[in-house]
Amino acid sequence: MPWTMEDYPASFQSLEKVIRKKALEIAGKMIQEGYEENRAIPIAINQAKEWKKNATEKEIQDFSSNGSVTPSKKSSSSRPELMDHAQHVVKHEDGWAVQTEKAKRASAVKETKQEAIDRAKEISSKKGTPTVIHRKDGTIQDVVKPK
Repeated sequence: MPWTMEDYPASFQSLEKVIRKKALEIAGKMIQEGYEENRAIPIAINQAKEWKKNATEKEIQDFSSNGSVTPSKKSSSSRPELMDHAQHVVKHEDGWAVQTEKAKRASAVKETKQEAIDRAKEISSKKGTPTVIHRKDGTIQDVVKPK
């Protein structure tokens, strides 16, 4: 990452050019929001195909000639208001979740707390936001400032 129209995952190879471009844009945004590549790629491909199916010819043409696949740090998120919020590590029924403060769902669920902490710190360092680590009971155990 970041991917371009010349350098992208193999799973994008067989896509029509405009769908590939849209999928690269969507996947890039998802990864910036904290999704793991193995989740973001298939979701992005499906969403890009759906977008093309529902887009007007003008929208497709405009995106094809003007759309960008390189998202900027601040405006790339589909929920840009979350870009400045901390990453929280919280107990989850399937292990430990990494969730952006005020987000509706976790961006990742890890088997161990340490795996979740590592992922949250990785996301936080890219966003420049703190990582808030919670105990099983939900109370705050630690707040780690970004490096």
